[in-house]
Amino acid sequence: MTDNYNDIIHLPRPDSPRPRMSIGDRAAQFSPFAALKGYDDEIDEAARTTQQRIERDDQFAEELNEKLLSLCQHAAAHPLVSVTYFRPDDKKSGGAYLTTLQPLRKVDTDRRTLVFADGLAVPFDDILDLALQ
Repeated sequence: MTDNYNDIIHLPRPDSPRPRMSIGDRAAQFSPFAALKGYDDEIDEAARTTQQRIERDDQFAEELNEKLLSLCQHAAAHPLVSVTYFRPDDKKSGGAYLTTLQPLRKVDTDRRTLVFADGLAVPFDDILDLALQ
């Protein structure tokens, strides 16, 4: 060292009015920065595919009505029912066909839905297949 700093080299460090930063906080300053946060989620959403709703004809509607009438007759016994139904997607056009197998709580003819034991309500218009187990 040069002689220019001999007069201050052994003096104590001056205190700052701010509190000292912890080692953890100092390390966080150097953590990686995610400039594209959420980008991977957007890419995954864009790549996700949906199914289109299958258009049902009159013959299908008649068969479904017969199954629903049969189900109404047995609804008081809370039978085990398998139903395949269309669930519209919240973010895209289309949706997905899902199948559930569970006890039926009731057939709500006013709202035109099947209500299951777990609270799932399936509109009649969304049903693709229905079977009493």
